[in-house]
Amino acid sequence: MKIGLFIPCYVDQFYPKVGIATYELLQKLGCDVEFPMGQTCCGQPMANSGYAHLTKGCDANFIANFSGFDYIVCPSGSCVLHVKDHLHDEKQEEKATAIRNTVYELTEFITDVLKIDHIDGKFPFKVGMHVSCHGQRGLKLSQMSELNAPFFSKPEQLLHNIEGLDLVALTRKDECCGFGGTFCVTEEAVSVKMGQDRIKDHESHDVDYITGGDMSCLMHLDGILKRQKSRIKTIHIAEILNSLEN
Repeated sequence: MKIGLFIPCYVDQFYPKVGIATYELLQKLGCDVEFPMGQTCCGQPMANSGYAHLTKGCDANFIANFSGFDYIVCPSGSCVLHVKDHLHDEKQEEKATAIRNTVYELTEFITDVLKIDHIDGKFPFKVGMHVSCHGQRGLKLSQMSELNAPFFSKPEQLLHNIEGLDLVALTRKDECCGFGGTFCVTEEAVSVKMGQDRIKDHESHDVDYITGGDMSCLMHLDGILKRQKSRIKTIHIAEILNSLEN
């Protein structure tokens, strides 16, 4: 199984350890992983700001880098959803369609394609799970709390067998953190207040770490935590799952 590793530009620049953890984890799970060196931004920031017509260069570059893989895996639900919903190219639409159908968020790929329902790693801390909006509502990685439907969570399913990890039940488990891409720039006051509210929920449960599948949301929360001089740290779920030994 040949996997193309899609690492979001902000992860590549600011949180390379998340990309490395994803690469190592997929290898431990038996995948043949390749990181295309020519990859850049997928175009999500422009599209979310109303400039989707300016992403044609990003689309063409993404197709050039990721065509031919069996699957494309990314440690970010928002970037995956953007590619699934917006990747098009008039000159290469067949290739674009193939990519849209084979790109997966990391935990989704592990549970749905590799059919792995637990990982025997080790992380002896009390952890709160931040559920990002794109992953939950766009990719259906977990059930929405407003629906009268059976609960499921692909990320939480993978965390349950991590030795020593105490996964807390938050009061408002799928509330938005306020990041929202460029929303946190154009509406910074609202964005910060939403982030502070999410942190209060984690603080009330005395967590050591906040984890999640989108480093963008965790970056937003981490900035608030540091300004508050909180002891709580953030960590991407790939870094916890990568505690799995070979």
